[in-house]
Amino acid sequence: MQEINSIEALDAALEAAGDGTLFLFKHSTRCPVSSAAYRRVQEYLQMAGDEAPPVYYVLVIESRPVSNAIAERFGITHQSPQVILIKNQRAVWHASHGAIDGSAMTRALASLDV
Repeated sequence: MQEINSIEALDAALEAAGDGTLFLFKHSTRCPVSSAAYRRVQEYLQMAGDEAPPVYYVLVIESRPVSNAIAERFGITHQSPQVILIKNQRAVWHASHGAIDGSAMTRALASLDV
């Protein structure tokens, strides 16, 4: 996972993805629920290996303007923790709190191929 801590870094990640996919993970370093979700996202990445799209994380307290920009750009109410799947520069799926896990992320990606 790579951190996004500025609007410029967010723009660069989205531009690099182009019409492809990426995950954005909003993480609070002060929340145990978020820490658990962070571990589950890391487990997903280990399981998926090279098949996983890029996953970027935003520390919601430390990088609040970036977190707010994500909510505004993609029309998704902010939650933390939260994972958002972006495809073709649009949010196509999102989950928060206990719903964040590798199987949910895998299913979300698989639904894009239907």
